[in-house]
Amino acid sequence: QVQLVESGGGLVQAGGSLRLSCAASGRFFSIKAMGWYRQAPGKQRELVARIISGGSTNYADSVKGRFTISRDNVKNMVYLQMNSLELEDTAVYYCNLNADSNWVTYWGQGTQVTVSS
Repeated sequence: QVQLVESGGGLVQAGGSLRLSCAASGRFFSIKAMGWYRQAPGKQRELVARIISGGSTNYADSVKGRFTISRDNVKNMVYLQMNSLELEDTAVYYCNLNADSNWVTYWGQGTQVTVSS
């Protein structure tokens, strides 16, 4: 089975930065895509950023220009650099992975990001 472990969340003031990390481990042969989703209280989980095996990326409009997703294929890790954080970025951030030929989906436990003014 596959396990995802997130780290890097915390409390930060508006305008500050955080870097989230997600490490994937377990039985898989290849990673098709990795991404970050977030869920704020009372809202649906939404895509923040995603990177596929070919390197293409997708970002939510609300984070474009502020967040950057990157990956380390050797370490099986994905990162989310978050700059110029806003109050609206407060949410639980979840790491997501799609692996192997069948693109099975896995989720991390989530890490809390709280932005204060």
